[in-house]
Amino acid sequence: MLRRWLIVALVAIGFALGGLGMLLLVDDQSGIVATGIGLVLSLVVLGVVVPVFLWLDRFEREPTRLLVFALLWGACIATFVAAVVNDVGSVVIDPVTASHPSAATWVAPVVEESLKGLGPLLILLFSRREIDGVLDGMVYAGLTAAGFAAVEDVVYLAAGYADTGEHGLVATFVVRVVMSPFAHPMFTVCTGIGIGIAATTPHRPLRYLAPFAGWCCAVTLHGVWNLGAVLSQHGWLMFYVVLQLPLFVGFVTLIVLARRHEASLIARELGQYVDSGLLTAPEVVMLSSIRERSYALAWAERHGGVEARCEMRELQDAASELAMVRARLDRGDARSTVQREERQLLELVAALRVRFLDSALYRYYDDRGLTAGSTS
Repeated sequence: MLRRWLIVALVAIGFALGGLGMLLLVDDQSGIVATGIGLVLSLVVLGVVVPVFLWLDRFEREPTRLLVFALLWGACIATFVAAVVNDVGSVVIDPVTASHPSAATWVAPVVEESLKGLGPLLILLFSRREIDGVLDGMVYAGLTAAGFAAVEDVVYLAAGYADTGEHGLVATFVVRVVMSPFAHPMFTVCTGIGIGIAATTPHRPLRYLAPFAGWCCAVTLHGVWNLGAVLSQHGWLMFYVVLQLPLFVGFVTLIVLARRHEASLIARELGQYVDSGLLTAPEVVMLSSIRERSYALAWAERHGGVEARCEMRELQDAASELAMVRARLDRGDARSTVQREERQLLELVAALRVRFLDSALYRYYDDRGLTAGSTS
C-alpha cells in the first residue's frame, strides 16, 4: 500500500511540475493576461473532445485513474517536453531565426507523436489487463491527445492575443478550436490502434510491429497536416476543405465503426454462453446495446433503487470484460492466465445476474423479440 501511494505521489509531482513548467513558458512568451485568456478558451477543446472518447468508452469502461492519467500525461508531460525538444530542433535546423518551416513539418510530428504515444504505451506496460482491444487503445490515445491539444491551444491563443490583440485571439480561436479541435486526436488514435492490437494479439512479432506501424501512421498524418498548413498560409480555407475536412470525416467514421464493431463483438462472444445456459438470449440483447443497457440501468433503479442500479452496472461491466477475454481465447490466446480470467468473470457474472433472472426486464426483451446486436 505504501509503495502504491509513493508511486501516485511521484506521478502527481511529475504532472504538477510539467504543468507548471508549461504555464511559465507561456507566461514568459505572452504574459499573464494572455495566458489566462488562453487557458479559459482552451477548455472548449476539452469540452468537445473528451466527451467523444468517453462516449466511445461506454461499453467497457476504463478505470477513471487511467483515463485521468492519459489526459494529464498529454496536458502536462507531453506538451512541456515537446516544447523544449521542438525548440532545440528548430535551433539545430535554423540557428539564426529558430523558426524554419522544416521544424513544423519534420521535427514536431516525430517529437509530439512520440511523446503522446508514450502515455498509452505506459498504460500497456504497467496495466496491460485494462487494454482489451483496439477501442481501449483509441480511448487512451485520444484522451492523451486531447490534453495535449488543449494546452497547445493555450500557447497559440495566448500568442495570438499578445501579438495582435482581440483580432489575433479570435482568428486563432476559429482556426484551432472551432475548425480543428480533433486534429491531435486524429493523429494519435493511429498509435492507440497499434497499442490495442499489441495488447490482444497472440503473435509476438505483432506486439512490437503494431504500435510502431500505428506511430508511423500518426507521424505521417501529423507531418502532412503541418506541411499543408505551411504551404497554404494564404489559402487556409482551401487546405481545410481539401485535407482537414476529409480527415475529420474519416476520423468520425472510424470511431463510429469501432464502437459498432465492439457491440457486434460483445453480442457474438457472449452468445457462445447461451446454449450452455450461462447466459440467456435477453441478457445478450441487453449487454450488446448501449440503448438497452441504459434502459436496464433505469429499470434496475426504478425497481430496486441505487443498489440494484450499481449491481446492474457491475454486471454490464463484467460481461463486457468477459466478452473481450472470450475474444482473446477465440484468437488463439490459450494461456492459463486468460483461461483463469474467463472462469473468474463467469463466476462473477453468474453471481450478479441472479437478482435479475426471471424479472420483468427479461420479459420485456422477450416480448420485443430483439436479437443480440440489433440496437446500438
